[in-house]
Amino acid sequence: MKLTPEHDALRRTARQFVEKELNPHIDAWEEEGIFPAHEVFKKMGDLGLLGICKPEENGGLGLDYSYNMVVVEELGRIACGGVPMAIGVQTDMATPALARFGSKELRDEFLTPAIAGEYVASIAVSEPHAGSDVAAIKTTARKDGDDYVISGTKMWITNSTQSDFLCLLANTSDGKPHLNKSLIVVPTKSKGISFSKKLNKLGMRSSDTAQIFLDEVRVPQRYVIGAEGMGFTMQMMQFQEERMYGAANALGGMEACIEQTIEYCRTRTTFGMPLIDNQAIHFRMAELQTEVELLRALVWKACEAHIGGGDPMEVTRLASMAKLKAGRLMREVTDSCLQYWGGQGFMWDNPIARAYRDGRLISIGGGADEIMLGIICKLMNILPSKKKA
Repeated sequence: MKLTPEHDALRRTARQFVEKELNPHIDAWEEEGIFPAHEVFKKMGDLGLLGICKPEENGGLGLDYSYNMVVVEELGRIACGGVPMAIGVQTDMATPALARFGSKELRDEFLTPAIAGEYVASIAVSEPHAGSDVAAIKTTARKDGDDYVISGTKMWITNSTQSDFLCLLANTSDGKPHLNKSLIVVPTKSKGISFSKKLNKLGMRSSDTAQIFLDEVRVPQRYVIGAEGMGFTMQMMQFQEERMYGAANALGGMEACIEQTIEYCRTRTTFGMPLIDNQAIHFRMAELQTEVELLRALVWKACEAHIGGGDPMEVTRLASMAKLKAGRLMREVTDSCLQYWGGQGFMWDNPIARAYRDGRLISIGGGADEIMLGIICKLMNILPSKKKA
């Protein structure tokens, strides 16, 4: 894809924001186990970074997804995984369906302040027993007058303790599991919502993650996004942008790991010469950078398919491949780089050790590797046939 001066300008804006406004504070936020989402998002909203692909009438820039991609790559250079993940929830996970299918009233009430950075959003799909198996969720929303009354629990919810609203998936009927679900906007100030304490995660430490409990939570039926019963389909569409975001974000993170490791190996001397002069090391760095470039080509191919308006199944195939490869390559890059830092790489605060921990989630969140492989196999028409008993 040929990038324009506007792409380059957005990239510079994002890189400057990361370097000046985020990275100086990352160590403190990691230690605290939370970052100030409202403060950070407001600054991003002022720069136009939260609504790149969103409608202009709601404060977005109205650009295609390729412009978002260059920003997402730069956000991968944030010195942790938790903050870019939280940003991605706001831009590519909790708001795409709202922007595309929400009523004007709903978009004005929730999307506009989310793009401005005045509201923090969460995507509430996963449940304790239903992560990648979205069809198995048990949260229900029954009708009562003009309202939905929602009961259930949601698990591993990013931004949850700071969020102003949830984009929540619930069962709104007793029909077939792919046709009985709806996406509903649920303000977190609603009576009947409570949160667990922040979950103690292996990585993504600066991202506040909690379990959400919904006990007879009442919201107007007008808060449903699009048509009732189409929630599963809309969530599958949201997953494609989530997966492209994750893969593009990983590109910036992996390149940062490689660059930091090269710099360390230039300055670290063993047996009378810099580490980088060992052929095993500089060859490995070249190999890893080549793998990153190959993934970049796949990610941008998925992006082109996404904005080209072609076969949605092709977008699904490419986005699933990109997400699968990103998770596995992140593990390979961080493991290889950590090795060359030696004992320093085994220290908790080492940047590669942090990337090693944080990057492990890519192969789990947004659909595990096994789910991606299943999708790819289905689209290759090589899944085993289901035999009736």
